[in-house]
This record gives sequence, structure tokens and C-alpha cells, in this order.
Amino acid sequence: MRDTASVRGHLPDENPGFVGRRTELERVSAALAEHRLVTVTGVGGVGKTRLALRAAHRAAERYPDGAWWTDLGQLDGERLLVALVADSVDLADHTPGTSAAGLCRRLADDRLLLVLDSCEHLAEPCARLVAELLAAAPGLTVLATSRRPLGVAGEETIALDPLPPSGPDALALLRRAAGEDFPAAGPAGEICVRLEGIPLALELAAAQIRLQGAEAVRDQLGSRLDAPPGARFDLLAHTERVWPSRHQTLRAAIGWSHELSTPLERLLWARLSVFRGPFDLASATAVCGGGPLDRATLPEALDGLVRSSVVRPPDAAGRHRMLDTIREYGATWLDRTGEAGTVADRHAAHFRGLARRAETEWHGARQLRWYRTVDAHHTDLRTALDRLLRTDPDAALDLVGSVAFAWSCRGRLREARDGLEQALVLSEARGRVRARALWALGVTLVLQGEFGPAQDVSERCAREARRAEYAEPAEPAGTGAGRDRPGDLTLDAAALAGLLALTTGRPTAADVVVGHVLDAARGGPADSAARLRCHLVRVFALTGLGRLAEARERALRLRALCEELDEHWTRTALEYQLALTGLLEGDPATASAHARAMLEGTRRLGASLGVALGLDVLATALAAAGEGERAADVSGTGEAYWRSTGQPRRGLPGLRALHEKYTDTVRASIGEPAYEEIFLRALTGLPQDGLDRALRGPGHA
Repeated sequence: MRDTASVRGHLPDENPGFVGRRTELERVSAALAEHRLVTVTGVGGVGKTRLALRAAHRAAERYPDGAWWTDLGQLDGERLLVALVADSVDLADHTPGTSAAGLCRRLADDRLLLVLDSCEHLAEPCARLVAELLAAAPGLTVLATSRRPLGVAGEETIALDPLPPSGPDALALLRRAAGEDFPAAGPAGEICVRLEGIPLALELAAAQIRLQGAEAVRDQLGSRLDAPPGARFDLLAHTERVWPSRHQTLRAAIGWSHELSTPLERLLWARLSVFRGPFDLASATAVCGGGPLDRATLPEALDGLVRSSVVRPPDAAGRHRMLDTIREYGATWLDRTGEAGTVADRHAAHFRGLARRAETEWHGARQLRWYRTVDAHHTDLRTALDRLLRTDPDAALDLVGSVAFAWSCRGRLREARDGLEQALVLSEARGRVRARALWALGVTLVLQGEFGPAQDVSERCAREARRAEYAEPAEPAGTGAGRDRPGDLTLDAAALAGLLALTTGRPTAADVVVGHVLDAARGGPADSAARLRCHLVRVFALTGLGRLAEARERALRLRALCEELDEHWTRTALEYQLALTGLLEGDPATASAHARAMLEGTRRLGASLGVALGLDVLATALAAAGEGERAADVSGTGEAYWRSTGQPRRGLPGLRALHEKYTDTVRASIGEPAYEEIFLRALTGLPQDGLDRALRGPGHA
């Protein structure tokens, strides 16, 4: 879920260093108007991504359903291709079944532009997916960047050449990157010619100009590029896909930057290549430290790579990036050092540790911080999981079991399910690690509406929890387990069984299963996340049983506890329950207030399904209060969010009945045509704008 934007869709901010390319930009714009698949091709570093981003921003207004950006460079294989594309178009991916089918349904009726950046390493799976999407979604246009065409029928290919070396654009780019107004004649002009106008090569040269001056850079490039081709980089061999023979200049420029780096900077460059996503100093230190790179020398080496434009400067959150072409170069050197496997293992261990800390911190004041940390490092967590699935399945089960619940809360259900199912098959680990993974898988299946498989997993989870807490003498400290009472594993197994019972209309069963475990366990809801989840299920069960006063009183106590703990996820669920209780008690004003509190919480968590559920209960409360026009507006926005989850409207059975009842009433009161007009306007407008209107409450336009 993204913050309010002025246009539908999501495109990254443009690079302020974009210069020239007027003719190429017109060609791409014209091609997008005539063709449904346009692929910008060219050598690495030539500026394909910049051109595609500028063209997408320029064309965005032509697409009523938005322009959406997908960076495929973060993927190391095709397994999560569909999941990444789905996430990029705000499909929360709650549907089971064939992954591409849900994406096809999401796009089927839309008119949108989908940008797929850096397709070359996944050209064949990208081609298959694009062909399937174009067939299913007649209003879809795809703009791709790749070092080679995708080969899909109807593809329009635009080959991007470097900037004219002796023209004004190459010099303008060098001037802007170096922060110096060079004259056209002199060293700067010669640098542009020697580097053949390749944008990435010019940026690397600009970094050295800032350090050494233009004349020194010109002379160094002269000695480098005038050498026989075979002598320029006789230590490195690259495939033609990465380094076409007609563009050895870029290879030379990157290699020159490599040679100018200090030995520690070169070592760090190689080790940083294991990161697929953004990284901060702490992660770089944990993964890349060792030998001469220690806590004293590594930050200085990183600063040196930033100064030379090998690593991008940190963003507002302190995270760095490395461009794919430069990362590939570093990976080649890492292979040559013989450290590739060691550093990849260290990377996997680091992110396994991060996942464990995130799980530990879930219950408490740092929940939101760690939830966002898991989201920010999603790409590298997936990379680490893939590594561990191949090398250490038990560790893979531990990692994915630690983060799968957060992934599911974020709407990444398919990725959570895929990782959990693979690790459970490959790993032979038993006890706590397996019980926790089964619990996370069960929650994921319930959220996907896969109640049959969820029942099987729930029973396996309960058996594994009993085995871990009663049959095994030693469990980790802090679980609350013991031979005479259930611990957190059994509590979570009960919470899963209760959740499944609630969503299938069996509140009595939910109340019995969690009540039995809570009565046998020691401690209160503040003692652990598992206890809190069981108490939450019991509140919902009491609501379903019609014991509203008891449910409300328990919910208010739990909400106060969550506020004291600064716990966000359970608090938003309690606001939903209190809203439902208000509706059932005939108090729509109270229900509306709680629904808006829930929406604020789910928006902070980026939970599309939670927003959809919250909008439904708010629309029902507004309809119950006789506010027909506002109810229609909120309901239309809710439908937009439901569509972003890839599944039809659903929720607790009691709310569905109330929603239908009060919606029929306001349809009659304001008239069917007026209701439909408002509903459709909200449905086809910007969902973020509709959510903003819903949150403003009464008395606001």
C-alpha cells in the first residue's frame, strides 16, 4: 500500500542527471502509442533504465489505471518473477492457484503501462509472462528494458546507442556529474570521445574528475584505451551478453575505476556484489567484513566507493545501491578470489539473523520498526532463503518461519507459502522450528481462503507443538513450555485452529479451542505474542457468539495493553472487532470511529487486505447511520482495494450479512442510479484518494 499520489500507479523518481535523448524519447513515446510491447535494448550502462523511466513518466497520463514499475534486477531466477510483478502493481496476491492467473485477472480490465526493467537475465520467462499478460489484458501496454529483445510476437524493439561522443549531450552529462562547467574544447571533450558517449562510463569518469581533475583523467584513459584490446583486462573474461565486443569501452571504464580503487575498496566492491537490494553500513559490515576489512577500515572503503560512483550515495534511510552492471563486474572478481561461496553463506547467515531478530521484536515497542526493516530488506531475505534452500534447508526453514507472518501481513502470501512449503519438504528439522513454520503456513492458507489445506496444516502444527513442548525435554528459554502446561507453540497452534474456525463460521469451536489452552497456560496476554493472538481469537469468538458486552470489555482491555506495548498488528485487529461490535449493538457512530482507527493502522502496516476489510466495516457503519452517499463512496473504494488483493469481497460472516442489509437500505433511500454513480466513481478513482476521504470522517468534504 502506497501513500497518496497525484496519479494512479507507481514510478520511481527520475534521475536528475538525465540529459539529451530527445529523439530516442520521441521514438519510445511514438512506439508506445502504436504497439503493446516496446523493448529498449542496448549494452549495459547505455541508459536504458533512464530512458524508460522518462518515457513512462511522460506517458503515464495516457493510462487511466496507471504506470507501474518493476525492477527485475533484484531477481536471481524466475521462481519469484510473477510475485514481484504482482507486488509492483499493488496486487497483494492473496489468491491460491497458478500465480500468473491471479495477475492476469488483476490486469484483465485495466488500461495501464507496465514497465519491466532489466529483463536480460530472465528473457525467456519474461517473454512467456508478457505473452500471457498481453493475451489476457487487452488494455495492457508493456515497456521493457533488456540487453536483447524478448522475442514476443508484436514486439517493437528500439536499440539505444550511446550519446554522440562529440555532441553536446555527452559533455552536458559529464559536466552535470562532475559538477564543473568544462569548455567544449579540451580534456572534457576528449574524455567524452574516448568513452564513446556511454553514460555510465562518463559518470565513472566524472567521479574521478572530482578527485583528480579532467587532465589527469584524460591521460589515464588514454593509456588505458590506447592499449591493445587483449591487454586491457587480461584478468577478466565476460560473456558477450554482458560485454559485447563493440562496447569494450564500458568494460575498460569500469576496469579503470577498479584499478584506481584501493585494494580494500576493490575487495569490498567484490564482496558487496552479493547484495541484490539496498544495503546499509551495518549489513555491509556484517557480510563483507573479514581479513583486512574490519569495523575501522570498511566504512572508509565504502566512502571511497561512493566517491568514485561505484556505489550510490545513501538515501534518506542510509541505504546504498550498486548498479547491476557494476555489481556484475564485482561478482566476477569475487569468483576469482574464491570467496563467492563464503560471502554468499555469510550473507545468508546475516539475513537469517535479521529475520530472527525481527520475530523476537514482533511483540513489543519495536514491532513497526522491524516490520518495516523486513520489508526494506525483502529482496536480500529472499536471496538468502534461496541460498539456504540449496545449502542448508534447516536454516532455510528457520529463516522463512521467522519472516513469513510479516510477509503475509504485507500481502506477500504467495512468496510466504512458496518458501514455507519448499523448506518444509527439504528440511528434516523438528520441534520449534517446524511448528512455527507450520503455524505461519496455516495462517497464510487461511488468508488465501484455502480452508481444506489449512485444516491439515493446523492439525500438523498442533501435533508438532505437542511433540516439541511435551516430548522433548529442552526447549529454548522464554517459550513458556513445560511438561505441565502449554507453551507458545501450543498457544499459536490453538490460535491457528481458532482463526480457521472463525473464518468458516464456527465461533463456538474457536472459543473452545483457545479457551482450553488459555485456561491451562500460565501468564497473561502481555507475556508473549502467542498469548496475545489467542486472546484476540477469543474476543472474535465471543463476538460471533453474540456475547457482545463481554467481547467489547475484553477488546478494550487488550487494546489498552497493545497501546502500552506499542503493538500495532493486534491493535488494528481489535479496532475491527470493536467496530463490528458497535454495529451489532446498533451504534454506527462508535463503529465508524473504530473502523477509521483500524484503517489508520492497516495503512501504516501496508496491509491491503486489512484496508479492504476496514473499508467494508466503515461503509456498513455509514449505511447504518443513513449516510448513503458516503457509504457508497467508501464501498466503491473498498471494492478497489478488494480487487488489489485478487479475490472477491469476504470477511466474517456476521459482517457480510450486516453489509448487505444496510447497503440495500441506503440504495433505496438515495436511489439506485445515484448509489451506482458514486460507487463507480470511487471504484475507478485513485484508491489512495478514496482512503483519504474515508479517513477524514464526518464534517469534512
